Order: sequence, then structure tokens, then C-alpha cells
Amino acid sequence: MERSTYYAHERREQQTTSVTACSSGRPLPGLSYTRDESPVSDEQICEWLMEFLAGEGASYGYRKLTVLLRRRHGLQINKKKVYRLCKQMDVLRPQRQLKFKYPKRLANNRVLTGSNQLWETDIKYGLIHGEQRFFFLLSIIDVFDRAIITYHI
Repeated sequence: MERSTYYAHERREQQTTSVTACSSGRPLPGLSYTRDESPVSDEQICEWLMEFLAGEGASYGYRKLTVLLRRRHGLQINKKKVYRLCKQMDVLRPQRQLKFKYPKRLANNRVLTGSNQLWETDIKYGLIHGEQRFFFLLSIIDVFDRAIITYHI
């Protein structure tokens, strides 16, 4: 038997046999605390959120609601907890969908499955500053992975 398997098995047995609660670690859910360490239940927080959302903050998201709870009620609360409470109350607005402004127009008439199936050329024009001369840079680009195959000056 592997050493890690043996010790993992021992740890699982100790966890199932121990009935006592841990004194440290993550606090029990259902409570948040104010700045003066007095507990506030999640139900009270949900009531505060519903009062605010019914009135002036109908278009607020969970991040602004977190700031509101911290300022008005002096809570020590995390934005993830506010998100979880808003999700439980079903007051979250739908996420906006990102719109791509420029569609990818590379090789619309071909189906590329790998590299070196379609190449494109690109010509750049530049100035050599000290000599008052111009140059051209011709690059050959692989369309599939946008890698430069070769270039010529």
C-alpha cells in the first residue's frame, strides 16, 4: 500500500470518528458581523437588500450592494457573500453578452485544420532614418496559427 493512501485512509477515519466541532477554521454560515463584532443574520441582510432594491437601487449590482451594506449598516461582508444572497433571492440581473465588433475574416472560403495549409503575404513600408531611404518588408504568414514563416527585406 502506498504511503499517501495509508495516511489519507487514516485521516478519513479520524474525521468520521471525531464528533467534536473545530474551534478554528471557517465560521458557520448564516451570520455576518458589524464593525463592533455584533452578529447579523443573513435574513436581516436579505431584508435590507430587498428594501434598497425596491426603492432607489433597482439597477445596482452585487458589488455596489456590498459597498452599500458596508457604509449604511457597518457590516463586514464580502462581495461573494452578497452575490450568493442575491442569487438565493433571485434578484440578480442577467449578465451582458459581449459583442465582437470585428468578425474574424480569415479564410472564410476554406476550412483549415492545421498549420501550413494556407499562407498569406504582408508588405510593410518603412523609413531608414539616418540615410533618408525607404525599405519594404515582405512577410509570409501562416493563417492557421498566425506565425511568420519567412520574411524578406
